[in-house]
Amino acid sequence: MTEQVKRNYLEIKSLKDLNKVNQPNKDYSLKLLDPENFQLNKFFYKNIGNKHRWVDRLIWSEQQWIEYVSKESVKTYIFKKKNDLVGFFELNFHIDQKEVEIAYFGILEEYQNKKLGSHLLSEAIRICFNQNIDRVWLHTCSLDHKNALNNYIARGMKVFKTEIVNI
Repeated sequence: MTEQVKRNYLEIKSLKDLNKVNQPNKDYSLKLLDPENFQLNKFFYKNIGNKHRWVDRLIWSEQQWIEYVSKESVKTYIFKKKNDLVGFFELNFHIDQKEVEIAYFGILEEYQNKKLGSHLLSEAIRICFNQNIDRVWLHTCSLDHKNALNNYIARGMKVFKTEIVNI
């Protein structure tokens, strides 16, 4: 059985276009995952993606995960409340094109609908533009969290392409 899914591609081309939000309290922190830890990437992918049909990487071997997170162009940031995991984002840097793709982004279910996604996205975009790039982009689809597209647009991102895909 196939299902039609609407996929939107969004971009932001300047830090000046970013609509920031209030910071959460000081119990929250965001850190670059260094050294890489494929287990954390895999944990977030499975636990956030479970409700949104993130399935491509579920068949990856440990070696594939390790190779992916070890790439110089891939950076993962982990969002925490004190010592508890809250969310993450993965950035794919395309330095030759002066752009960054937010490849994966999400908040664990127990922390959703608390405006934390707005803050996390603002930080992801800010971090990208601090790398002397001209564009940050991502894609989202109708299977993602119901507030995902609105969050991206509210932060200042613009849709540049829409397509319908059958899955």
